[in-house]
Amino acid sequence: MIYKHDVLVVGAGLAGMRAAIEANQHGVDVAIISKVYPVRSHSNAAQGGINAALGEGDSWESHAFDTVKGSDYLGDQDAIEILAREAPAAVLELEHWGVNFSRDERGYLGTRNFGGASQARTFFVADITGQAILQVMFEQLVRSRIKMYNEWFVTKLVVDNGRVKGLTAIELRTGQLHLIQAKAIIIATGGMGRVYEPSTNALINTGDGMAIAYRAGAKLMDMEMMQYHPTTLKGSGALITEGARGEGAYLLNSEGERFMKKYAPNKLELASRDVVSRAEQTEINEGRGVNGCVLLDCRHLGKELIMTKLSQIHELALDLAGVDITQEPVPVRPGFHYPMGGIKTDVDGRATLEGLYAAGEAACISVHGGNRLGANSLLDTVIFGRRAGRAAALAAKETPEPNLSDAPLADEEARIRALVNRPYKGELAAKVRWDMGVAMDKYAGVFRDQQGLDTLGDLLHELRDRYKNVHVGDKSRTFNTNLQSVLELDYMLDLALAVQVTASHRTESRGAHTRLDYPQRDDEHWLKHILLEYHPDGPKISYLPVTITRWQPQVRTY
Repeated sequence: MIYKHDVLVVGAGLAGMRAAIEANQHGVDVAIISKVYPVRSHSNAAQGGINAALGEGDSWESHAFDTVKGSDYLGDQDAIEILAREAPAAVLELEHWGVNFSRDERGYLGTRNFGGASQARTFFVADITGQAILQVMFEQLVRSRIKMYNEWFVTKLVVDNGRVKGLTAIELRTGQLHLIQAKAIIIATGGMGRVYEPSTNALINTGDGMAIAYRAGAKLMDMEMMQYHPTTLKGSGALITEGARGEGAYLLNSEGERFMKKYAPNKLELASRDVVSRAEQTEINEGRGVNGCVLLDCRHLGKELIMTKLSQIHELALDLAGVDITQEPVPVRPGFHYPMGGIKTDVDGRATLEGLYAAGEAACISVHGGNRLGANSLLDTVIFGRRAGRAAALAAKETPEPNLSDAPLADEEARIRALVNRPYKGELAAKVRWDMGVAMDKYAGVFRDQQGLDTLGDLLHELRDRYKNVHVGDKSRTFNTNLQSVLELDYMLDLALAVQVTASHRTESRGAHTRLDYPQRDDEHWLKHILLEYHPDGPKISYLPVTITRWQPQVRTY
C-alpha cells in the first residue's frame, strides 16, 4: 500500500505543526509524520521566550538590526527583515490561540531582557515558553483534524527526475516500512545537537531531516556555524535558560569576579551567546574556572522571583547538580546548543531540490547567520513554518499526482535488511556515537584551529569505517530502537563531516566560528555563505553572497 497526500510535513515540533496548520488552511490534503509523539518534540526544551517588537518605543527595525549584528553580519537581511516585521503579529496570534504569556503589574504582556537585544522584547511563560506554545499549537493541530503518523521514523526521500515525490518510513509500532507519496514535503525535524557531546538537546535531535535531504540532493548551508550556549550544567549538558541572566543573574569566576566586565563592558552577561561562551571558555582555559566551569549566581534575585519565573531551572539544578540556586551559585559551562546551519532555503522555505521545503531548526534561511540571538528560535519556527506551509500548499495545487511505483520501497527494505543482518564484529552504535560527539566538542567547539580540525577529519573517517561494522543486536520488529539508533548514527556522521569540512574551509573568525589561527573577521574574503552538496567521495563546496539590504558590516561590540 502507498499512502498519498498533497503536503507531507516531517517533524511535529513547532515549525512542523505551524506548517501543517497553515497548509491545511489552503485546502489541500495535509499529513504530519514524526518519530515521537508531537508534544514530546524538542520544542518543549525552549525555556526563555520569544522575541517581538511590541513594546512602547520598540520597532521592528531595532529588532532586525540586533539580529543582523548578532549574526556577525552573516545573516541574510531580507530574511531578517521578514522575521522582525512579522514577529508582533505572530506573538499576538499565539496569545489569541491561548498561550498564557506572563504579564506585568498593569496586566500587559510582560517582557524580559535577552542577550544581544537593545531592549527588553522577549515575551515568556516563566521558563517553560516552548512547552507552553507547543501544547497550544498541538490543540490547533488536533482541531484541524490533520492526519498524523505518530512514531514513524523517516529513512529516505524518494526523488524522481530531480523532484522529491515521497519518502519511506518505518512504523515503529510494527516495524513495517511504508512508502508515502506527496506533491510537496516539508522538513521540520529540528536540530542535530546530539552530533556533539555533551549537548543541551534531547536524544531525538540527531539531524535526520537535514541528512536525508542532503543525501537526496538538497544543499546544506553555514554548517560551520554551531552555537554553544553559555549556561549548561556540567556533565548532563542540561540547559539553564538565558532568562536567568535576563532576570539579573551574574557570572562569576573562581576569584569571585564578575568577569564579563572585561569582555562586554556594556552588555555584560547579556552580550550575544558567542561572546559570553568565548569569555567563559577563556576564563576556564586560563585557570580561573571552577572544576572546568564558571558560576552562575542567582541568589540575589530572591526566592520568590526564582520560584515564579525560573522554577524549571531551579528544579534542574537541584536534581542534576545537587545545587539549590536560591542558596548557592550553580556551576555552568558552554555546551552545544543550536546549529545556525541547515538545509538551504529561501524565505518561503523552498530548498534547492524541487518539491522540498524546510522550516525551523532544520532549515538555514539564513536569519541567524553566524550566531543566533536567544528567543529568535521560537519566532523562527512559527514565522517560517507558516510561510513554508503556505508555499508548499500553493505549489501542491499546481503539481500533478506523482504516481510512484513500489520500487523505492523494495530498495529501502533491502538496505535495512542488510543492516539488520550484519554479523557481530564488536562495534556498537552507542560507542561510535559517543566517540563522535566527544571529538566534535573537542575539535569543533568554542575554539578551533586547523590542526584540531584536521585531527577531527581523520577521526570522522575512522568512525565512518567503524560504522560499517556496527551491529544491530535486536532483530525484532516492534519498537526496535536499536535499529533506529543505528540509522540515526549514519545520518549524524554525514552531518559531523559537513561541520568539519566547512569549519576547515572558513579561514576567519565570525560569530560562533572562532579560529585561533585566524582570529579576525575577514569581510573581504568571507562575507559569504558556504554551501555543501552531497557526494559519496566527499562534499562539494560552493558559495553564496550574503544579502545586505540596509546594514553594512561594522565592528561588533557589546
